[in-house]
Amino acid sequence: MSAEKKVYDLPELRGKERVFADREEAGRVLAGMLEKYRGSNALVLAIPAGGVPVAAVLAEELGLELDVAVVSKITLPWTTEAGYGAVAFDGTVLLNQELISYYGLTEEEIEEGRQKTAAKVARRVKELRGDRPFPELKGRPVILVDDGLASGFTMLTAIKALKKLGTDRIIVAVPTAHWGALERVAPYVEAIYCPNIRSGWRFAVADAYELWYDVSEEEMKKLLL
Repeated sequence: MSAEKKVYDLPELRGKERVFADREEAGRVLAGMLEKYRGSNALVLAIPAGGVPVAAVLAEELGLELDVAVVSKITLPWTTEAGYGAVAFDGTVLLNQELISYYGLTEEEIEEGRQKTAAKVARRVKELRGDRPFPELKGRPVILVDDGLASGFTMLTAIKALKKLGTDRIIVAVPTAHWGALERVAPYVEAIYCPNIRSGWRFAVADAYELWYDVSEEEMKKLLL
C-alpha cells in the first residue's frame, strides 16, 4: 500500500508553520483524529522527551492506557541538534548510512555515539519505567507518539523494537512531519495520523509550535504517573 493511503492529515494545515500553541494542543488535535480508538484497548506509547506531553493529552482525552517507549537519537559529535541514527529501549540500533557517509564519520565516532546514547536510554528507562514489565502488546493497537518527525529514523527504531516484542498493530501519531519521513515510516505501520505535513529542503519540528522548549525528565515523570 502506498504512503498516501496510510497517511491521514488535516488539509487546512498542510505546509503551514506555527499551527499549534504547544505540545498539549497538538495532543488534543491528534485525539480528535483518533476518535475511533476512544475507550478501546489501544495502548499509547510516548517517545521521550517531546512525545510525552503530546501522548499524555492524547491518552487522557481518549481514555487510553499510557506508557513510554524510550528511544533516543545518536547525535553528531559536533552538535546535539542532528542525529545519524537511534537506539531503542531494548538495544535496537538503526543507523542512517547515507548521513554517515555524507559526514565521513569514523567507526570509532559511530561506536562512541552508540555507547553514549545507549547509556542515556538505559538511564531514562530506569527513571521513567523503573522495573515495571512492558505492557502486553500482542493483539492490541499500539499508538506510537512523538512531537514530530524530521527524518523518521527515531520512529523507525521504535517500530523495529516494538515488533521484536510481538506488536502486530502499530499506528503512528505525530502532530507534524516532513513528507519524506512519512514515506520512510509508512511501509512499516498500519496507519499514520499527522495533522501538519510539510515538505521542502528546510524542515524543523519546532516550527510547527508557537511554544517550543526542551521537556525535562521531571515533567515527563509527572505526566507518566
